[in-house]
Formats: sequence, C-alpha cells, structure tokens
Amino acid sequence: MSLTVDRVILRLVRIPMREPFRISNGVVAEKESIVIELHAGETIGFGEASPMSGTFYSSETPATTWDTLERDLVPDIFSRSIANPVEYAELLNGYGREPFARAGIEGAVWHLFANRLGTTIRELVGAPAARVPSGLAVGIYDSLDELLEHIALYLKEGYQRVKVKIMPGWDIGPLTAVRDRFGDIPLMVDANASYNLADHADLLRSLDQFNLMMIEQPLAADALEELAELSRTVKTPVCVDESADSMESLEKIIRLNAASIVNIKVQRVGGLWNAKRMQDRACETGLAGWLGTMPELGIASAQALQLAGLTGFIYPTDIEASSRWFVDDIIDPTITISDGGVIEVPNAGAIGYNVYLPALEQYTVQTKEFHRP
Repeated sequence: MSLTVDRVILRLVRIPMREPFRISNGVVAEKESIVIELHAGETIGFGEASPMSGTFYSSETPATTWDTLERDLVPDIFSRSIANPVEYAELLNGYGREPFARAGIEGAVWHLFANRLGTTIRELVGAPAARVPSGLAVGIYDSLDELLEHIALYLKEGYQRVKVKIMPGWDIGPLTAVRDRFGDIPLMVDANASYNLADHADLLRSLDQFNLMMIEQPLAADALEELAELSRTVKTPVCVDESADSMESLEKIIRLNAASIVNIKVQRVGGLWNAKRMQDRACETGLAGWLGTMPELGIASAQALQLAGLTGFIYPTDIEASSRWFVDDIIDPTITISDGGVIEVPNAGAIGYNVYLPALEQYTVQTKEFHRP
C-alpha cells in the first residue's frame, strides 16, 4: 500500500505553561509547537514538531522548524508516493538537518498509515503494549523552599522518581535539601551540559554521596572523551542526552564507554524510527535507556509513548501528565498519571488519544495550508 499526500496544514500552537520551565541555560513560560496535518484522500495523520522557543536549548527554534517544513519538507512530500513510514523516515535522514521538523512530519506519516490500516503506531513499530512508569522532572527555582514545595505537590500524584535540574551553584544545596526532606526517594539529576571536567571534577564526584539513579548530561554534548573519564571515576551512573542525537553519536558513545544510560528523545533524534533504531542498538550493547521529552504537547507525547514498551527502556519516562506543565492540551483524553505513577496508554486509535480540534483551533496563532500541485 502506498499513500500520496494531497493536502498539508501547518499550525503554530502556543499554550501557556503552568509554571516557567527553567534549566541551566534558559527559561520558557509558554509552549510553542508546530502541528502538521497530512491528508491522503479521506485519511488524516497528525504530527508535532516541538523545539523549545529561543536558542538556549538547541539551534532549532519554532521559526527555523516552520521554515524547514514550509520551504523543504512539505513540497518534498507532495512529490512522493510513500510506500511505508520506514521508507519515508530513511528518506528524511538524507535531509540531515532540522531534526524537530523531520520528527514532526515523520510522526504525521506514521499516524496517517496507522489510521489507514486501522492499527496503532505501537503495532507498526513492533513495540509491546505498555503501562509506562512516569518520572517527575522539576526545574530550577529561586529558592530551596520553592523547589521542595513543588516536589511535595507533585509527588502526591505518584511519580516513580524525581529528576532535579542542576547547574554550578545549584547542586549540592538542593540535593541535600531534597534528601533531608524526602529521604531515599528514587532521585536523579540533569545538568543539561552545564559543567566541565577541568573546573568541576571534584564536585561531580561528590554527587556520589546522594545515592542518585544517574547524572544526566553533566558535560558538553561533544565532550565524550571527558564523559568517559568521568564515568570511570564516579560510582553514580552517567546518562547521555544531548550527546545522543543520532545513530552516529550513539556508536561513539558505545565505543568510548562514555555512559551506561542513554536518554532517547524522539524530537532530538529526528523521529520515531531513529529513536527505535537507537534503542535497538543500545540494547544490543547493554546500554540501558529511557524515553525523554522536551517537554512536548500531547500529539508528540502520545506518539513517543507508542515506543515506550520497547525492550531496554527500563527507567521511568520524562513524559508526565498533561496538566503537569500545560494549562491545556490538544489531545482527548489528556495524558494522566495513575496512583502508581504509571501512564495507562489507551489501546485505541493510532496513538491511543484523539487530536482535540477545538483546543487545537483555540491555541493556534499561525496557519498555512498547502495543496498538491
């Protein structure tokens, strides 16, 4: 079966966040995503391209992602008869740039095929059904009291671990306070590449005292030799995130033994198929993994959850309840967390959730429609 796309709608969506999302190198107060809607006859598929606003998190932004879709990827998809989503994903890898744009339009193709075939993306990629454990992520706050207050609030919802963002000057104090307040809860830290080995080796080694699940991306994305050195000198497992943006980077991580855990993000690596390939490869080499998020709105989150049952995703996902970060979402039902800290992914439709058109229309701030020439 081949599909030919005859209509595309791009929407820039903007939804306020319940609290600013602050990491070591920036902060956002509203979530911008680009929703891609593909039509092949009567069949519709949705995808979401979800870079952070600004350039503090990646070189890709909503503006560059929109431009790539409008200028390159939408005209290209009109020129093709798509045999299957894997073939299309491999074609996108030849484009090479703008992984968020590629992830968004590829997700729409997976959604399109799953809808046409009357199945789920999970079944198309060969992932088992899953009850997905979810972990709480908290950003950087102005005070320790504010940090502890937010952790206490959200732990009541049952999240299975806590991830605390750290940076130089906001590390030992917050971790000491969290351990003093909450005891031996499953705890990890994420540095978003804000340390360097020359200046912070002793501090990073001192994190061993906190009995952490892992230290996520302590050093720069390209500092793999230094990450390997750090991994040899700390007891706490080192996790890569920003470093693991492609199969090529993953192979180097494996070769250098730079980390023992990898956080795979669908948006960062350019799509669902690349994420699956990377997870398969990580499993072959004994590298443990988990499914990360930017965070994204509901379409991208729901599609990522379709991969969450893959072998090797052994740590709780960063995907949280929709209401954790956003005042609203563009799917129905919204993503929720059970009392046991688990996302019960519905086994219905292509992704288990429906795109909620009234909310999509409400939060759209820019639209452009394209037709096959």
